[in-house]
Amino acid sequence: MAKKKATTKKATATSTNATTTKKTTVTEPKATTKPKPTAKKKLSMLDAAAKVLSKASEPMNSKALITAMAEQKLWTSPNGKTPHNTLYAALLREINTKGNDARFVKVDKGLFTLASK
Repeated sequence: MAKKKATTKKATATSTNATTTKKTTVTEPKATTKPKPTAKKKLSMLDAAAKVLSKASEPMNSKALITAMAEQKLWTSPNGKTPHNTLYAALLREINTKGNDARFVKVDKGLFTLASK
């Protein structure tokens, strides 16, 4: 038997950019739809700290702020081990980046109060 050579042809596919039309249907909302209840927006850590400091009579450190925020149910840590360190860093970051426009002022080592405007 004689061996046949296998020949392969390369097929080239061409594609055209044809536009397709999609049919859309508009549906009206159901008449029995109840409005969603508006949930309270959670405060950020810094917003909660500002609220606590606005009620405080004297400057507070970050540990006292975290405790007060939890007691007033303004903010709680999502299972963090050192939320007071995170708050301390966030307070300093706001003071350094915003300068005179910052909401907070560092009055002593580790003590913060609201800036008077």
